[in-house]
Amino acid sequence: MSDDSWEMAPPPFNADSALQTMKRFARDQRVLAERGEGWMMGADVVLKLSVDGVVVKVQLAKRPARTPEWDAFTLKSATELRKLQDEIKRRLTRWKDEE
Repeated sequence: MSDDSWEMAPPPFNADSALQTMKRFARDQRVLAERGEGWMMGADVVLKLSVDGVVVKVQLAKRPARTPEWDAFTLKSATELRKLQDEIKRRLTRWKDEE
């Protein structure tokens, strides 16, 4: 038997591509509208996205408010990106239910 491993390295993380993926994802949620500094739900900014070198910096509001408290995330892999998308979906669902 051969000791060949079938493990494959994930593709390198591309921050610019990940930023575009996050923007598409936010647009697809239908309740978020892109405005200059970020993404708004109604009149409140709830999501901010930016590229910082080789990572994507994300600020996600704990709850919609004029001056929200922010949770900060740094995306360095496709796995982190998918986890954040799931978290955004959970929060949007919770916020819609609370209205």
